[in-house]
Amino acid sequence: MTTERPAASCFYEQLTPDNAAMLLIDHQVGTLLFGISDIDPVNLKNNALYLAEVAELFNLPTILTTSNPNGPNGPLFPELIEKLPDSPIIDRVIINAWNDPNFVAAVEKTGRQKLIMAGVTTDVCLAFPAISAVGAGYDVYAVIDASGTWNETAQRAAIARMTQAGVKCVNTIAVAAELQKDWTLPSAPGMGKIFAERLPSFGFVLAGLEHTKQNVT
Repeated sequence: MTTERPAASCFYEQLTPDNAAMLLIDHQVGTLLFGISDIDPVNLKNNALYLAEVAELFNLPTILTTSNPNGPNGPLFPELIEKLPDSPIIDRVIINAWNDPNFVAAVEKTGRQKLIMAGVTTDVCLAFPAISAVGAGYDVYAVIDASGTWNETAQRAAIARMTQAGVKCVNTIAVAAELQKDWTLPSAPGMGKIFAERLPSFGFVLAGLEHTKQNVT
């Protein structure tokens, strides 16, 4: 008896601006300040804004959410709202965003099956809806460095749990590079600018190359 192997696309199908949506879950000021210790909160915020800029560059359908914004979790990062003024914001008190019908309806409205997802806390804000979305048939990319949690043990446990459920755990740069795909595409200058602003070392290299080019010419 032979077992038919799944198609390769079951394991890998590239993210593109036409098949992906961006979901940024509960990136709120209060949670960032009182709950995150496995990653520098400044880096987490930087990476969340990095994802917002990538979503803007590629015109990805994007959804923002808050959890109990009138409580200790506080408001969304103001910079997210500034960068994505037309994106819907789903306010809720339900812990798992996927259990909120308004959130699910907003995801369905995007028409995309690949969900790039980050949550301010990896083990709750991200893991719960990521696993739920996989169960609903979506292909989920969980962006680990735009999410954080109480300690490294909790972070590792959350990553393991998501991976076992079929979530693809990735980082911000990998998502950006996969969407860019080719530096000859028209989005290259915009992506280069984002890289330079969000990755200081990359910006230093670009500045050095530009300086050298000017001196040579």
